[in-house]
Amino acid sequence: MSTPEWLIVGLGNPGPEYAATRHNIGWMVVQAFVERHGGRWQKGSGPWLEAPLSFAGHSVLAVLPLTFMNRSGEAVRAVQQRTGIPTERIVVVLDELNFPLGRVHLKATGSDGGHNGMASVLEALGTRHILRLRCGIGRNFPPGGMVQYVLSPFTSEEVPERDRMIEQAVSALEYLVRYGPARAMPVINSGALAEAQRKPTASSP
Repeated sequence: MSTPEWLIVGLGNPGPEYAATRHNIGWMVVQAFVERHGGRWQKGSGPWLEAPLSFAGHSVLAVLPLTFMNRSGEAVRAVQQRTGIPTERIVVVLDELNFPLGRVHLKATGSDGGHNGMASVLEALGTRHILRLRCGIGRNFPPGGMVQYVLSPFTSEEVPERDRMIEQAVSALEYLVRYGPARAMPVINSGALAEAQRKPTASSP
């Protein structure tokens, strides 16, 4: 396989008991992205699933680590070493407690924010400069209830907003791949993405 331009990683826990949980929103987004662009999942050469695809003239490798969340970095590092994709073109999609349900935000650097999966990725890659697309899941839990909250499914009342967020996050990934982080970040983070995408564009860079 020729070297993909982008590596998009969805964080989550493997297994059907985790598939619909808040902590797996990263998986849900990347699965939706792959489905939209006709990619096919296959077993990677290590503990991950991968789906190579082409979008708007850009080659992308989507990856779902099959390690549990706090070991996600092992898979990401192995994929990066195998493909040679530079760290500045690695995008991690993950859940964010500090944002309300439905908010999508692109960040280029920083700490793990208390997220064990992101902590594992940053440690494995040896840098804080990793793009991360954060998807808000809210923090509607009592003191001491965080683990139970993130490992529980979205409620029926939350599902419509969850699905809108997934669509928004997929569009954010598309915009990022097309135009790069410098252009994508203000558009995504200001909420102007939908308006920007409605405007006709010339051929993609």
